[in-house]
Amino acid sequence: MSRWLLAVLGLGAYALGLVAMAPATLIDAGIQQASAGKLRLADARGTLWAGTGQLEMRDWMERTAVARNIAWRVLPIYLLRGQLRAEIVLDQAAKPFPVTVSASQIELADADINLPAAALGLGEPKLAPLGLTGDVLLHVTRLALGPNAVAGSATLLWRGAGSAYTRVSPLGDYELRLDGEGATVRASLRTLQGPLQLDGQGSWTSGARPSFLGSARIAPEERQQLAPLMRMIAVERRDGSFELLLK
Repeated sequence: MSRWLLAVLGLGAYALGLVAMAPATLIDAGIQQASAGKLRLADARGTLWAGTGQLEMRDWMERTAVARNIAWRVLPIYLLRGQLRAEIVLDQAAKPFPVTVSASQIELADADINLPAAALGLGEPKLAPLGLTGDVLLHVTRLALGPNAVAGSATLLWRGAGSAYTRVSPLGDYELRLDGEGATVRASLRTLQGPLQLDGQGSWTSGARPSFLGSARIAPEERQQLAPLMRMIAVERRDGSFELLLK
């Protein structure tokens, strides 16, 4: 083996060693930039290869609204395929899920993420003033995110939905399904059960703002208490229903 090849292999091993020992705090800068400050990795410990921290979701005033413990471990064998794959665990969940980064996309698969309902207000600021309560479960079957394309599907379940502005609790259980194909993600909302019936359709195209048009109907026995809540974010129609436009 020539000295030049030995030198190249030595430099490669040295560079790999530097990356392996790089502090986990470097991840925070990358997450901040990619999310425009909406996500932060606080209290990061360990290295880029394996570590722990607090994954924070922040509102438009850059205040921490939701925080989850996170741990990660990079699987070196995938580097041979030109991929960076890490196993992620959120809040000591029983099952880790993989995140794979390649030259063309970032992919999540078989992920279950539990969040408080307050996280919905981070995704849509119009909902934040409602003081939403309940449990939200995001299940990602598979989701691949590229520069100008999205592929895959995810389902968001909101159970025991409630609001600080009404005594009616729960308002219901709801399901939002997301399907991505090409440059467009389509969303459909339906009610599983409850006195507040919600449904709607929406879409998001790369480079544009998301748009969602929904409708709400209130059970007659709950209308007096729930109508003021809906008037905060929706337009009341003559037939007694409410129209909600988010964009």
